[in-house]
Amino acid sequence: MGLALQQARAAMQQGEVPVGAVVVCDDRVVAVGHNCPVGGHDPSAHAEMQALRAAAQVLGNYRLPECELYVTLEPCVMCAGAIMHARIRRVVYGAADPKTGACGSVVDLFAEPRLNHHAEVIGGVMRDECAGILQTFFSERRAAARARRLAQPFVAGEAADASSVPPSESSN
Repeated sequence: MGLALQQARAAMQQGEVPVGAVVVCDDRVVAVGHNCPVGGHDPSAHAEMQALRAAAQVLGNYRLPECELYVTLEPCVMCAGAIMHARIRRVVYGAADPKTGACGSVVDLFAEPRLNHHAEVIGGVMRDECAGILQTFFSERRAAARARRLAQPFVAGEAADASSVPPSESSN
């Protein structure tokens, strides 16, 4: 999970939501990934997807049944689907995601009996560290947005003046 946190920090340095992922096979790191949907203009470029793609290339197979995925944030539905299709054996995540988590927070796709693959899921590993980097990121973004709003010059009456002039007078 420590390596996944390093990947999350790399995402944060690029202005992306700080989520990192690592694929391990036979106790060996096979691939890493971090969020990059904004910079890559790719809605599927979540950390898990990046790591799964890289692992499939390294191992020469899109099926990864002997692999484990470590990720700093509970996977979403999209990532859970890719994890299932890759046949990942075990998913280990740090922070729960109460808005989009697909390992029990919102839905639990890995417990859905109608689906054909059920990875073992372990949550809460290094939870405080994983949640902390996300909290810091979003806190800094809110502070920056607040600072930008406060830096905008406010001219009293400017909006009222434009709307108080009758249309016939404003066109002259």
